Amino acid sequence: MERKLVLASHGKLASGIRSSLELICGNQLTIETLDCYLTESFDLEKEVKAIMNTYRECELVVVTDLFGGSVNNEFLTQIDRPNFYLVAGMNLPFLVELSMQFQQAESLPKLIETTLESSKQTIQFCNQSITNQMDEEEF
Repeated sequence: MERKLVLASHGKLASGIRSSLELICGNQLTIETLDCYLTESFDLEKEVKAIMNTYRECELVVVTDLFGGSVNNEFLTQIDRPNFYLVAGMNLPFLVELSMQFQQAESLPKLIETTLESSKQTIQFCNQSITNQMDEEEF
């Protein structure tokens, strides 16, 4: 079954992250983006239904910017669809790791779980991390 990755956000975060992701990883994946609310006539419900219809025969992973935000909530209405996986909290480390294994992974849910867990370690308060590292080196 074909796999598809969609990034969806308020404003241009989704297309910006795709740009960074392609710079780091190359264009090995075709990633669709949905930049929401850029015009007054934007219809989120219509856009989400169009994406879901276009990829109804695919394993579909959608990554949104904010859990509980309107973009995430609209995709949540589709959560019972087979082969649909929704992740909130879009960030570059998660997407780099996910995209590197996206096509080869046996199980998308398992890949998402392990990638989420490892990408959490990339969020650091650098001042504290460096201070802790220097303290450890003094012993």
